[in-house]
Amino acid sequence: MRLGISNFDTINPLLTKNKEVLNIDKLIFEPLIHIKENYETELCLATECSKTSETSYIIKIDNNRKWQDGSPLIAKDIQFTIDRLKEGNSIYAYNVEKIVGVEILDANTIKINLSEEVPFFEYNLTFPILPNNYYLGEDFVQSNKTPIGTGMFKIQAMDNANITLTKNEKWWKKEKLDSKIETIQIKLYAEIGELYNSFKLGNIDVFTTANLNLEQYIGTIGYAKTEFKGREFDYLAFNCQDEILKNPEVRNAIAYAIDKNHIVSSIYNNQYYVADFPLDYGHYLYGAEESTTPYEIEQAKNRLISNGWEYKNNRWQKKEKNKTTRLNLTITVNSSNANRIAVAENIKASLEQIGIKVSIHKVSEANYKKILENKNYQIILTGVYNSYSPDITSFFQTGNLQNYTNEEMNQLLAEVKNITDTNLLKEKYKRIIEIYQQEKPFIGLYRNKQTIVKSQNLAGEIVGNNYFSYYRLEHWYRF
Repeated sequence: MRLGISNFDTINPLLTKNKEVLNIDKLIFEPLIHIKENYETELCLATECSKTSETSYIIKIDNNRKWQDGSPLIAKDIQFTIDRLKEGNSIYAYNVEKIVGVEILDANTIKINLSEEVPFFEYNLTFPILPNNYYLGEDFVQSNKTPIGTGMFKIQAMDNANITLTKNEKWWKKEKLDSKIETIQIKLYAEIGELYNSFKLGNIDVFTTANLNLEQYIGTIGYAKTEFKGREFDYLAFNCQDEILKNPEVRNAIAYAIDKNHIVSSIYNNQYYVADFPLDYGHYLYGAEESTTPYEIEQAKNRLISNGWEYKNNRWQKKEKNKTTRLNLTITVNSSNANRIAVAENIKASLEQIGIKVSIHKVSEANYKKILENKNYQIILTGVYNSYSPDITSFFQTGNLQNYTNEEMNQLLAEVKNITDTNLLKEKYKRIIEIYQQEKPFIGLYRNKQTIVKSQNLAGEIVGNNYFSYYRLEHWYRF
């Protein structure tokens, strides 16, 4: 099988800054905890991961699992890897940010101590492990050694143009060693355009990209593609302490009045996905049926009417205690983000279609950051990069962007971080999503799209997500 990478820096998984290298590295190097297709965790090099207190975990490994040079995996390797990540040179540095100590209890057991509780900390243990003894006496960052792992493939050869991987006969998952893919050739390109041209010439079998205009480069025929949701999530945050927006019925009316499909088609040429909730990128704890708000203008109007608003003199207004409030809204947006300005204009048009008056407050990037920090807005168009973890406390906990609070939600979020039973966890998240749907402290809009492109010479089901593009690789083959 032939893969392609542009802008290659290093194959070392702890040092590379290239996302596609990180993707391919998962074929060579393995973590303590693996993430499945639906973003559920499963044990990998760890045979046990036990939370013993709010800030401590016991991790066990199997010394019968071998490095690709035949030496055994030991607890010291885990400590070594975490120490390297703590030096801050890695994309994975964030994963170990809260780790304050690693104790080796025996050859196959370590204890990890945290500075504070981290909900679903297991998701932080997805960084690749490298061997301590292999780098003894070496400057890890400057080392010229070809790194070794414990994974399905090993590095056989490297030069400036190619990296050749061969099947690792010492891999501990013996049942998957009958893969028809014996060798993987990784072709290195200076620019992404060179990779696209090489694919069109038939020199690459598969690659992963986030390019929104892919068809302009490789055309529309002669290949198959699999698309999946990325974790860049844009949304409208309401100030729930605002005199108008403190009412959930008004927030729900706004949600019904926004045509997300039109935003995605007219502004992003259908290269983004409509998004409703922070976990709707394929996470097993998200139930789409509970969270989706359709575009329904009449439902939007009915929500306002049921809350005491009346449409009079071409605008919505409400009279309470001899005071008349008119439904005027302001959306704050970063003036340097042209796409978000276009989205704000689209939302303005949708809301004004049902009589809600909207102003768009365009501010410089510096002022935008200050406004976000001070929560000095009525509505703000913003976005985040979702974690793999189902921890969504930042959207609902005290100090959130929406100035939103709900005691039942707080209680649920406190409970789920200690639940290990999958069915119970799903039940709790179903209720979390129900509360979100009723309260609507923010409105999910859209998220980015990733694409796996494969040539017609590569057979097998292509399944991927933002964590890994090569699930079920053992069933692929070329013809």
